[in-house]
Amino acid sequence: MTGLASALLSLAHALFGPGFCPGDWVWATTTAGALVALIPALGALIVALVRKGTGNRYDATTLSVFGLIGVVSVLVLPWLLSSGVSQLFQGAVRGAITWLSASETQTLNQEFCTFVGVQKTYLGGGPNVFETLLYPQGLKLSYALYLLALTVLPAGSLLFVMLQARTAFRRGPKWPARFFWIPFVVLVLASVGMTANVAVHFWLGFLPFSVLGLIPVAMVGPPPWSVINRPQPRREEPPPRREPPPVSKPYPATSLSAPPEPPGQLAAMPGPVPPPPGSRGAGGSRYRRTRRLGQGGFGTVWQAVDTQLNRTVALKIAHAPDHDTAERMQREARALAVVNHPNCVRVYDLVEEPDGLALVMEYLEGRPLADVVDGQGPIDDVAAGRLWATMAGALAAAHEKGVLHRDLKPSNVILDPAGMAHLIDFGIARSQGDAKMTATGMMIGTPDFVAPEQAMGAPASPASDAWQLAATVSYALSGQPPRGTRETPMAALMAAARADPVSHLPRRSAHARILAASLDPEPRRRPTLNAVRREVEGWLSRAGKSTDGPVTQIVPRHTPR
Repeated sequence: MTGLASALLSLAHALFGPGFCPGDWVWATTTAGALVALIPALGALIVALVRKGTGNRYDATTLSVFGLIGVVSVLVLPWLLSSGVSQLFQGAVRGAITWLSASETQTLNQEFCTFVGVQKTYLGGGPNVFETLLYPQGLKLSYALYLLALTVLPAGSLLFVMLQARTAFRRGPKWPARFFWIPFVVLVLASVGMTANVAVHFWLGFLPFSVLGLIPVAMVGPPPWSVINRPQPRREEPPPRREPPPVSKPYPATSLSAPPEPPGQLAAMPGPVPPPPGSRGAGGSRYRRTRRLGQGGFGTVWQAVDTQLNRTVALKIAHAPDHDTAERMQREARALAVVNHPNCVRVYDLVEEPDGLALVMEYLEGRPLADVVDGQGPIDDVAAGRLWATMAGALAAAHEKGVLHRDLKPSNVILDPAGMAHLIDFGIARSQGDAKMTATGMMIGTPDFVAPEQAMGAPASPASDAWQLAATVSYALSGQPPRGTRETPMAALMAAARADPVSHLPRRSAHARILAASLDPEPRRRPTLNAVRREVEGWLSRAGKSTDGPVTQIVPRHTPR
């Protein structure tokens, strides 16, 4: 440790050790602090260069590399060097000077300033940081100066080390910056054993060069979008176990039915009446398709008739050419089947149709909110409040069952003939014309209404659903997405990933404040759905309006400021 420190101190003395007040070795100590400040900047620079190729991939390897770089460059090397410099000066006071030449030793014993005195005594003979701060001696002014230097200088250095880390991890989540600032906090705490005067001059050199260290890290630039949006490598999974073919049954069995509670109850129920001849769908299907409602890359949505129960349903057929797609659809369908809310679309069954897996859902007659706003103009504050409270309740019910929507937008809110809002399409069916990215590890959602953290590659969460709901309400009030429209879906996605300001909020709305809070780019600062629901229902109550009325009242369109 002292070997490294002596080499650093000799280099610092050679670079800048002028022979005037407060003394050449005092100046050399400050210069040593400046040189040590370059080490965390070098670590951040290496991270920024590595991320040019890895982007936002944070697997075990990249996390280990970034963690090692942070600990070594911010904690281990700076602590070895700074504490080693302090020990060298303490040894000089005891007469153990083996690291200096005779000419250097002579200047160490000189006095350049009255208030400093002999340099070796000033640097190595005083109390350490802990004793200086907790057991003050001498004048109050002297203690105040020490307190200021030993707290403000490290705090300022911490700020710029954090900025270096945040700059290195641009276009990605903020949490990896902890690999740098947490070790720096440990470094500051570990420095309490240094002599106070060495620590003061060390931090005096460290702070300005930590500011300068931002420049090369910023010049490297962020990872390109092509790397940020690159799909993550898929983990190899064992092939599915082959099952024997099922025994033929009169009609398809359900995949969503819960296990029978006692078997005797099911046996006591009478079976369904056989359908009349010719009433079954094509290919022997139980569901007769009557009208195609939408089509996308994931599959097709049909209006159909359940020939067994004689009711209209929505049939979402997902073409599942591989095992992963089928597993994903079955997993989401089972989760959605347990969601129970009057304004959340219900799932009846998951069946095997001749052309793929089919999700049998409640058919909702009505118009999408997007069509209503586009055709008739924005809705008023009362209707928007009812919409927000109702959809927040439906989303909260889904979240309680562990289900995330991931693609909430105006076209996924249906207004029935009575004007009541219903939430549909939990990321399973795709409407025609939507631009989505569906590769494993990529963003799922429509770019104009996707939360910033999703656009940057972070997984969906209740907070991201809450952001999308707020964006949908803002659209209903203003007629435009909260970030405005972009020429292409990729441009909209880039605006989301940059967390561009929400510049198209309805300024005159009574909900403007809660909308701004719910659209905060930082997920942890957003109010929860339950908090939003309480706020909006409270506003409706104070306005003398019910919370369960229709969402149909239209106001004239005006351009937001």
